[in-house]
Amino acid sequence: MSNKQLLYIAGPTAVGKTAMSIALAQALQTEIISCDARQCYREMKIGTAVPNEKERGNIKHHFIQTKSIHHGFDAREFENEGLKVLERLFQKNDHVIMVGGSGLYAKALIEGLDEFPEIDPVSVSKIRFLHQKKGLEGLQNLLKEKDPEYYKTVDLKNPRRLIRALEVCEATQKPYSSFLGQSNRKRNFVSQTLLLQLPREQLYEKINQRVELMVTAGLEKEARRLYEYKDLPALQTVGYREWFDHFDGKNSRDETIREIKKNTRRYAKRQITWFNQQNAQQILMQIPVEAVKIALDYAYSTN
Repeated sequence: MSNKQLLYIAGPTAVGKTAMSIALAQALQTEIISCDARQCYREMKIGTAVPNEKERGNIKHHFIQTKSIHHGFDAREFENEGLKVLERLFQKNDHVIMVGGSGLYAKALIEGLDEFPEIDPVSVSKIRFLHQKKGLEGLQNLLKEKDPEYYKTVDLKNPRRLIRALEVCEATQKPYSSFLGQSNRKRNFVSQTLLLQLPREQLYEKINQRVELMVTAGLEKEARRLYEYKDLPALQTVGYREWFDHFDGKNSRDETIREIKKNTRRYAKRQITWFNQQNAQQILMQIPVEAVKIALDYAYSTN
């Protein structure tokens, strides 16, 4: 068994992953890989809760504001680039910390992504036509019919993911979920996932507080600056979509803030569902100091 270990700090938004990851990185004298699908974009800072320089301390972070929304960055690219970063880091460290709430990105680096068949143009056109005619709701309804298993876990507000899953369903006449979990790519390191959790009411209160802080920090201004790019995939994101609707005159400012809170809570719920389906050691984050001690025990474990 390899003596190189990737320790993944997972959990829903606002649960305390950043603080835990930095504490571990300091204790292990190592670096941090971010697997957040939005914090990697330099144009999106406030709405993605990018840790500031003070929060990061002296710990080097990878994949924080290094990409552009105009070029995009998907999970497969993250896997390829992340493996190269890990290869360098493991030359000088036995442990590397990974942190972030994008479960698919983490899965890509830890296990490798699944391979899917090529999608024929007819299937692509059919699903894109459905999206044009019936919108997001049409995609959601068809996915619920074609693949109820994937429907339970996917971000139902993300049209790009719905379209991709439905294209596979249409082209293969098989559920998209049937292609998941098939990767057998080997890794030259072992991994341990630590899932941080809070009681639901406490987590939701932290989410509401975080949204208020984002608004105070200038989230509306940041979203307005990005409004002209609102159709880019990177901006189909909670915290930005709601402001774009506000700028289009669909919601008042107060309604927009309430929607961001509500949709962020829903996103956290989907994250919890995803992580609970993975093989993760759960840590209840009621006393952070004790949680760090537990995490360190696992970090040094030979299991």
